[in-house]
Amino acid sequence: MLQPKKTKFRRVQKGRMKGISHRGAEIAFGSFALKALETSWITGRQIEAARQAITRQMKREGQLWIRIFPDKPITRKPLDVRMGKGKGSPEFFVSCVTPGRILFEAEGVSLSVAKEAMRLGAQKLPIATKFIVRRDYSEETV
Repeated sequence: MLQPKKTKFRRVQKGRMKGISHRGAEIAFGSFALKALETSWITGRQIEAARQAITRQMKREGQLWIRIFPDKPITRKPLDVRMGKGKGSPEFFVSCVTPGRILFEAEGVSLSVAKEAMRLGAQKLPIATKFIVRRDYSEETV
């Protein structure tokens, strides 16, 4: 499961996720990508489940890049605890995703295999996504 080795602060505030993504919104490494269309928190478990689905469908051929990392700790208080008495302990880590963010990139497989792999990976995520292809991609280069 993805999580930071070390954090500066153990607990963070919720924050707000407004607007669209400008950073990480372009294909940088591969020819195919999965792009977010909604705003959401994506947990480390969800990222790992999507990664496994994509790599299994690609039969471990080609290369896969994960463009998001869960670095925000989310706290929970135990059941049957009254209000007050401080913030809960960190339970898991999330990545804040806004529309336009590239989640996964792939290279080294055919267009049909990549499309199916990204579709299966997208089913593991809690947001609507879109499969995109690099502008200068051509089928002959594979």
